Amino acid sequence: MNDELKKLVGDNEKILYEGKPNKKCFVFESIFNPLLPFAVLWAIIDFGILGVSIFSSDVPNEMLFFIIPFMLLHLMPVWLYLGGILLTFKRYRNTYYIVTDNAIYVSGGTFSKTFNSKPFAELSHIDLHRGIFDQMFNVGDIISTSSQFSNNNTNASISINSISDYMAVYNLVKKLQKDIYTDVMYPNDKRPSENHGYNTEYKG
Repeated sequence: MNDELKKLVGDNEKILYEGKPNKKCFVFESIFNPLLPFAVLWAIIDFGILGVSIFSSDVPNEMLFFIIPFMLLHLMPVWLYLGGILLTFKRYRNTYYIVTDNAIYVSGGTFSKTFNSKPFAELSHIDLHRGIFDQMFNVGDIISTSSQFSNNNTNASISINSISDYMAVYNLVKKLQKDIYTDVMYPNDKRPSENHGYNTEYKG
């Protein structure tokens, strides 16, 4: 997957960072997702009904031929949740990040492979996020948001998630975004020699 992602990098671009998410954090976040309480509650109720039906002497065997398949089908949200966990390792294998001096490239996907990229000229905000599991495994997420001037509003952000060297990558991405975005907004030849409003250095 990383070889495929590298093919998207331009010949004139220099790779400054490449890597994958922390595997333990990636798996834990997949298991303990917002659907977990719902799946657990659904499983307790359905398996409870199924158990009572099977072991109850009041339920005729003919009814069990209907109840068991129905309850197994009714447990579909639980099967989907468990299936998502089982496919976590495939998603992890397909996830890779590359940062060049021009853009951010991210690959992912489970059954189908996805390749996303965002040039720094389109990014206006760089945020660092550290959730519960990020702090537990000493990793972090870099979330880059597209500017309002971007023509593609379908994918407004691109993220580098659960990486161990998050602070170094955050500072790298932030610096590149500031330098390149400033170049786009204030071309060098049109910049004033002095900026009395802010202590801004235009050149990166």
